[in-house]
Amino acid sequence: MIALVWLIPAALVLGLLGLLAFLWALRSGQFEDLEGASWRAIQDSEHPDAPAETEDTEAEHIPRAE
Repeated sequence: MIALVWLIPAALVLGLLGLLAFLWALRSGQFEDLEGASWRAIQDSEHPDAPAETEDTEAEHIPRAE
């Protein structure tokens, strides 16, 4: 019985946290474009051999052997 004294409030707090997280996601626009990400995942890129864009600019300074 003493376990229920801890488990019931813990379940209510966790449920409330989940509800608040869901409401935050709704307000921040997480569910605005549900189909866009799935289409971008299967879309062919313009240049499949092109390296991915990164913020690291070291590759621009390395001379290439031709």
